[in-house]
Amino acid sequence: MKINQSKWKYLFSLLSLCFAAQLAAQPYPNKPINLVVPQAAGGTNDIVARLIAPAFGEAIGASIVVENRPGAGGNIGTQGVARSAKDGYTLLLTINSAQAINPSLYKNPGFDPVNDFVPLYYIGATPYVLVSPPGSPYKTLAEVVAAAKRKPGELSYASAGNGTISHLLGAMLNTSAGIEMQHIPYKGVAPAINDVLGGQVPFAFASLPSAINYIKAGKLQAIAISSAKRSSVAPEIPTIAETYPDCVGEVWVATFAPIGVSADVIKKNQLAMEKVMARADVREKLTAQGLDLSPVPPAKLGALLKDELAKWAKIVKASGAQLD
Repeated sequence: MKINQSKWKYLFSLLSLCFAAQLAAQPYPNKPINLVVPQAAGGTNDIVARLIAPAFGEAIGASIVVENRPGAGGNIGTQGVARSAKDGYTLLLTINSAQAINPSLYKNPGFDPVNDFVPLYYIGATPYVLVSPPGSPYKTLAEVVAAAKRKPGELSYASAGNGTISHLLGAMLNTSAGIEMQHIPYKGVAPAINDVLGGQVPFAFASLPSAINYIKAGKLQAIAISSAKRSSVAPEIPTIAETYPDCVGEVWVATFAPIGVSADVIKKNQLAMEKVMARADVREKLTAQGLDLSPVPPAKLGALLKDELAKWAKIVKASGAQLD
C-alpha cells in the first residue's frame, strides 16, 4: 500500500509530537543544558563557567554546554536568555558589569535585570588589576599617576569594552588621582591583554582571573589591584585603595534563569550548585584564579543585584559614559 506525501508528513509530525511528549514527561533534566556566557572567551565568567561545567553536569545529571554569546557589552547574550524557553535548559552565567551596569549605560539594553530573571546562585567575586608589559617604566601606581600628570591625555589604558568595570575603574582613577588617561575599549579582555603584551597600549585593567597566569609567568607586571583589601592569591600587589580609598570595584559572577522557569527546576539548579561549590577541587581551582568565594545565599542575590544597580548607576552618571 502506498502512502502519499501528505500522509507521511502527518505521520512524521505525529511521531515528533509523541517524542516531544515523552521527553516532557521525563524529569528535568533530560537533555543538555546551555550555560550562556554573554562575553567573549577569556574573561572572568568564561573561565569560571568552564571550570565549574563538569562538576555542575555531574551534580545536576546532564551535560553542560558553555556557549559564548558576546556583543553589546553582554546585552546580546543576556537578551537571548531572557527570551529563551522557560524550561531551565538555557541558563545565564554572567558578571555584574552586564547585569548591574548595562541598564544604566545603555538607553535600551534589551532586558530588565530584576524582572526578566530569577537569581540562581552567587559563585564569587574577584578584583581587577592594573597591568603593564614587562620592561615598562611604570611599575607602581605612583609612577603611573606622576607620568599621567606630566603628560595629560597622552597615556592610555585598555579595557574589555565601553561601560565595563575595567573601563569605569580607569574613569574612577582619573577622578581620584586628578589625571586624564585615555580609554581604549576592546571587544573582550583577551584582545586588550594581547595589545598590552605587544606594547601597543601601556596599561590595562584586567580581571585577576584573566591576568593571573600572565603575572605569575612574568609576562605582565601587576601595578595595583582594585579590591578594598589585598588578594590572598597575590598579596604582594598593593591595592589602589591604599592610595585612593574611594577607588574600589570588583566583578562578581552568578547564575540566573529566565523568569517563568518552574520553582522545582530553580531549586534543582540551586541544589546542584551547592554541591558544586562544596567540592574542594572546584573551590581550589576557583580560588587559584583569584576568586573570593565568600557566600551570598540565593535569597540575598536579588538584593545584592539591586544594590549594585544603584551603586554603578551613580558611577556611570559621574563618568559621563552612555551607549546606544
